[in-house]
Amino acid sequence: MKIKAKVIPGYGAASGKNKDVRYSKGTIGTQLEHFKQRGLDLSPYFMGTLNVDISPYSYKIENPTFFFEQVDWSEHISPENFYFFDVVLTFNHKDYKGLVYMPDPETKEEHKQLSTTLELILPKIENLEYGAEVYLSLEDEQLQALPQNNLH
Repeated sequence: MKIKAKVIPGYGAASGKNKDVRYSKGTIGTQLEHFKQRGLDLSPYFMGTLNVDISPYSYKIENPTFFFEQVDWSEHISPENFYFFDVVLTFNHKDYKGLVYMPDPETKEEHKQLSTTLELILPKIENLEYGAEVYLSLEDEQLQALPQNNLH
C-alpha cells in the first residue's frame, strides 16, 4: 500500500537532539548493538528517526520483518519489545529504503506515539523538513494502514 504522510517533529530522543543525558548517543545509538546482536544492523542508517503523520490512517501490526522481545537496552527503563517493518519513503521523486521502527506500545514507557504516527529509520535525506509531504510504501502483510477508527 502506498500512502501520503507528513513529516512532523518528534521527541528528539532517538537522535539525541533532546540532550537527555541518559542517552548521550540518542536511543537509536544506544540500542544499535542490542539490535545487531539479534541480526539487525542499523549502522547504514541515520542514527535517529523520522516521524511521519499518516492520518487519516492508523496502523495494524501484522508480520514484522524483525521482532525482538525484552530488549534490555537501558538501565533507566524496563526491557522493551521492538517491531521493524520494511518501508520505502518517496520524497522529491527519489526512493529511500528503510524500516519502520516501532517500540511495542505495550512495553514502551516513555515517548509514546499516537496511532497515526510512524517512526522511520532511513538514510539521511537532504532538504527534508517538517511539514514536507512524502509517500510511504508499506507491505500489507507486515503493517497495514487502516482508516483511523480501526486502531491497532
